[in-house]
Amino acid sequence: MFDNIRHDISVVLERDPAARSKLDALISYPGVHALIYYRIAHWAWENNFHTLGRFISHMGRFLSGIEIHPGAKIGKGVFFDHGMGIVIGETAEIGDNVTLYQGVTLGGTSLDGGKRHPTLGEGVIVGAGAKILGPIHVGKNARVGSNAVVVKRVMENTTVIGIPAKVIQPQAEKSQKDFCSYGMSTDDLPDPIARSLEGMFDMVCGLKSRVEELEQELAVRDAQDVIKSHKNQKADAGRTKAETSR
Repeated sequence: MFDNIRHDISVVLERDPAARSKLDALISYPGVHALIYYRIAHWAWENNFHTLGRFISHMGRFLSGIEIHPGAKIGKGVFFDHGMGIVIGETAEIGDNVTLYQGVTLGGTSLDGGKRHPTLGEGVIVGAGAKILGPIHVGKNARVGSNAVVVKRVMENTTVIGIPAKVIQPQAEKSQKDFCSYGMSTDDLPDPIARSLEGMFDMVCGLKSRVEELEQELAVRDAQDVIKSHKNQKADAGRTKAETSR
């Protein structure tokens, strides 16, 4: 357990430039405190002291503002930046070197037993206020933008944003050296003006194609009318000739 605490402190120093020392990280980072309470509560839960585990978890929530169910599974190197309002459900699984920002929810969508909460792969970054709901898998080194609502599987090395979350674009394989605060960089954000212009261009192209189709249909119809009119004229001429001969 003490090895895990030392590792949690070293992670704070790696990922938060505001941390000045190990002592600073130990006494003033609620994410470190929440993980300490979680590891004690998880030990109690795993040894069938469920009520004790829930009580220790509740105390950790009261003191840190971070709610972690003692039944959740959390790997090494996990970092809760700021942390206030994070909620992690009972069957959630978090891989190594994951970063969660304030207000993140790993929630369940079912009242049935069994797996109900998400699984986050190694190196995932989840931005502030994001909600990941249901027994879905977020792949290794994926990024979830702030305030996104994720209800479907996210592939590895992918950035998702929006409600519901959608892929911006698949990324090249990333590592911890490619750490990105709040799950995305400004380069990931799509340009709204460019998107609007692209949408207008697609609409104009669609209208142009439809106009061409209608022009072709009209030309065919006109040609058929001319042929039909010509046939009618020949028929009328034939009837007139027959009547004259009689």
